[in-house]
Amino acid sequence: MIRPFAAAVVFLTGSLVAAPSLWEEYFEFEKIPMPQGVDPQIGGLDFLTDGRLAAVFHRGEAMIFDPKSKEWSLFGNGLQEPLGVVAEEDGSLVVMQRAELTRLRDVDGDGRADRYETLSADFGLTGNYHEFAFGPARGVDGHYYIALNVASNGASMRREIRGEFSEIGQLNREQMTEGQDWGKSAGKAGRMYSRVPWRGWVLRVASDGSKTEPWASGFRSPDGIGFDAKGRLLITDNQGDWRPTSPLYSVKQGGFHGHPASLVWEAGWDGRDPLRVPVTELAKRHHLPAGFFPQGELANSPTQPIVAAEGSVPESIVGQTLIGEMNQPTLVRVLDDEVGGVHQTGLVHFLDRSPLGNGNHRLAYGPDGSLYVGKTALSWAGNNGITRVKWKGKAMPLVASIQALSNGFEIGFSEPMDGASLGGVVIKRHTYHYHAGYGSPKVGEEAVKVNGAELREPTRLVLDCGPLKEGFLHLVDLSAVRTVGGKGLLGGKVWYHVVKAPVVK
Repeated sequence: MIRPFAAAVVFLTGSLVAAPSLWEEYFEFEKIPMPQGVDPQIGGLDFLTDGRLAAVFHRGEAMIFDPKSKEWSLFGNGLQEPLGVVAEEDGSLVVMQRAELTRLRDVDGDGRADRYETLSADFGLTGNYHEFAFGPARGVDGHYYIALNVASNGASMRREIRGEFSEIGQLNREQMTEGQDWGKSAGKAGRMYSRVPWRGWVLRVASDGSKTEPWASGFRSPDGIGFDAKGRLLITDNQGDWRPTSPLYSVKQGGFHGHPASLVWEAGWDGRDPLRVPVTELAKRHHLPAGFFPQGELANSPTQPIVAAEGSVPESIVGQTLIGEMNQPTLVRVLDDEVGGVHQTGLVHFLDRSPLGNGNHRLAYGPDGSLYVGKTALSWAGNNGITRVKWKGKAMPLVASIQALSNGFEIGFSEPMDGASLGGVVIKRHTYHYHAGYGSPKVGEEAVKVNGAELREPTRLVLDCGPLKEGFLHLVDLSAVRTVGGKGLLGGKVWYHVVKAPVVK
């Protein structure tokens, strides 16, 4: 489809954020000027090959920012709640709208999109406010991956829907034909539910739009979608029903990722109401998260994953995944580990309590290694605008790695550590209830005795705390540990989710 529009150009200047923090010794923080007359909530960011920044805004504008001139220009508009963008090599933008994945093309080369092409609209819509659509993320296969929210019983559906309608559960279409809105009465179908195709699924869309296929199920509100340095598809979801706290999934093709509403669209589903499937059966199918963001301690609403680029951070953490966070003033850094072929992670604060602030929704790296962080609120906690974060090239004290051992952990640091400070290491662990309820308290929380803490090398610490417990989130608190120069760590707490424990020798 083709939709013409007019263009506009806005000239603004930037300013530095001024707020003292430990991070300012190592990073510069700059507020990017926003275009006038535009709601400055950011749905997506990506860089064009010529070094300009493409951004899509909450109210539907697609705009281009030139970091050199500080100038914005309008590339496209009329988009419906865009929540992600990928800039293609020819300058086209692929945008995830609420109703479709769209390619915006500048055919005549005047800097403005004059052709809007639908790549995929092969999923359902009910009009429920919570049916967000996230992405796209481009895989190493060149195709696009998108993630679809389930609907919420906090508001109604509309009488006119798109796609097939599922009768599974205790709701029926008579309510719609009688003109009755489905508000809180939809609780019979669950707090969050999937009445039209592929709600709660990740879909793969061919780069030319020729095919859309279901890829993985079991998601609730998967605002974060991206690939890590090893090509693994990562999804961050949000705490809620069937989500004891916000999880990080290393997505398995064909896998079920915990939220049962989407199962009604699985090929060969037996027609049961997902809420009536025993939790024990769901748990056996559940492809477990690679990590957990403990609610209120590390993150509340994690967002987009991105790979830390060379020149943007110290070499010891280049290639690690960074994840945005909406509610808290932080990003989250991912420390990868693998046990018996199972991907599991330690998660740690990054840039917390810095001038970055909260609302950190979409991330993109510029050609100079600067990280651009786009912010939003979407009527929840958050912020707006874009902040540029530039590393000053100075080494900093960080936890660089974590590895599960048969009797504890091995921790790698970016700088030599002071062995005299190791007595302050604290380890705790807990698990969560997997259930239909909203969130979960910590279950089985306990202190773990540290039997020994030994520096095998100046930057390598081995902690003996006995066998690790599968299914438990282990907090390794290194806040008291100091470098040989007396500095504390920037991000001294690591939350490691033990999906699979190493075999005790």
